[in-house]
Amino acid sequence: MKNLAIIPARSGSKGLKHKNIKLLGGIPLMGHTIAAAQKSRQFACVHLSTDSREYAQIGKELGADVSFLRASELASDHAGSWDMARWVLKQFQEQGMYFDTAALLQPTSPLRRAEDITAAYRLFQEKQANMVISVCEMEHSPLWSNTLPEDLSMEQFEDPALSDVPRQELPIYYRMNGAIYIANTKFLFSGKPIYGERSYAYVMDRKHSMDIDDEMDFLTAETVLNHFSNEL
Repeated sequence: MKNLAIIPARSGSKGLKHKNIKLLGGIPLMGHTIAAAQKSRQFACVHLSTDSREYAQIGKELGADVSFLRASELASDHAGSWDMARWVLKQFQEQGMYFDTAALLQPTSPLRRAEDITAAYRLFQEKQANMVISVCEMEHSPLWSNTLPEDLSMEQFEDPALSDVPRQELPIYYRMNGAIYIANTKFLFSGKPIYGERSYAYVMDRKHSMDIDDEMDFLTAETVLNHFSNEL
């Protein structure tokens, strides 16, 4: 099986300017994902998809393939990740390079380990999957959440059936953590729903599931990185 890693790192971040090259633990943020992909030894190519020549140069210095820049129409806030992935695959196909899978590894998940990538691929093969998506347990049960009316009344906020249920007895909910998405390339080009038939979850530890969007997230990631440095 020939696998392609696609690390999407456009330059137009709104929440935290140039976050993809901001230093985390002395390494550009996207460097953590490049290193994890390389260390996993799952990929024939680790490609950095960027619209920025500056990012491209940094990516090359970190060992990523940046043989072409991302098209500008695929670098906007509204451009879809899978549209970008299909475009990247087509660029490689035009060069005579074909891949069985494409893995989206977002640079905003710097605490994801090589071991997680390897285990996700193992699951992909065991399940003969079309898709594998990483998830983690939710920090708080959504059963204790609700919307609020305009007057902010809490009168009907809580479900009475759950008022005396201990937290430990509530069902476990999971969320997609943004760290790993693996797709069969034929399935990716089929036009079928991404999260449909033969789509499976790879469960990750919460401490490896940090998703950086803003400055607070970045500071939290630095703290986790320092505290769990021997485990990451």
